[in-house]
Amino acid sequence: MSHNENTDNDAATSEYRFQAIDKKFESIDGKQNRDYLIKWGMRGKLRANMYIFDQPFQEYNARKFILEFFKDPNVLSTLKMFTKSGEWQLLGQSVHDVRIEQLNTNILSLEFFDRLFDNKVVRENGGYIRKCVEEYKDEFIISDELRKVLIMDEFEGYDMFSENDRKEFIFHLFKHFCLGGQVCQYEDEIQPYLDVTKSVYKELVSVQKDAESQKIQVVSPVFKIEALNENGKKIYPSRTAYEQDFVYMIIDPIKRHVIILSNFYEGPSFFE
Repeated sequence: MSHNENTDNDAATSEYRFQAIDKKFESIDGKQNRDYLIKWGMRGKLRANMYIFDQPFQEYNARKFILEFFKDPNVLSTLKMFTKSGEWQLLGQSVHDVRIEQLNTNILSLEFFDRLFDNKVVRENGGYIRKCVEEYKDEFIISDELRKVLIMDEFEGYDMFSENDRKEFIFHLFKHFCLGGQVCQYEDEIQPYLDVTKSVYKELVSVQKDAESQKIQVVSPVFKIEALNENGKKIYPSRTAYEQDFVYMIIDPIKRHVIILSNFYEGPSFFE
């Protein structure tokens, strides 16, 4: 084992320290997708915050890293959550535990979604989404077959995306944009959902060329997170169980930065 490897292992045994970075994400905060995010009720409620950290990240120690992130004073004094009344408030209270699910980041092309065309959920000519009789699923009105594929496991076309497919971070993003916020206008065509998904995914994950295969690959581990208090109750992203209340942590182990992507379903929309 080299001296550097020893140093990395030793460093990771002490506590991580985090520092907030003022970073604007064009795909989320800028003009690029502004009109669509307003239309889907997500503008201003979908947020990305960046932090840098001071030690090597090791994937096997992800739980330690995430817990220490949520206990760090610099995080507690900068990370905000959205209230039903439409105000941003600091997370403030210390997190006792976290539920984490590691997602896959194998996808580098929108060809992943071609099966929606192949299975006639989306029409080849014009990309129009096939409509259906309205149904309700939890808090969502389902009026087309795309949303059936995304959230109705009893739908015959649900299996076109396998369990592993549904663990892809890009699938999660696409699903969130298709479902939208509490006040949401759905698209008749699929292209806006694909375009916004691609631009956000591209801005959040880091890639590099594999030395052996020479293929581009994503190097950012991604985790879906729920933060819990001492009673085991969810406190972040919110206390509710809405599908569209979510937090993802995207880690760049090379540049040592971490992005928190969060969204809040309830509360007023923004139109800036």
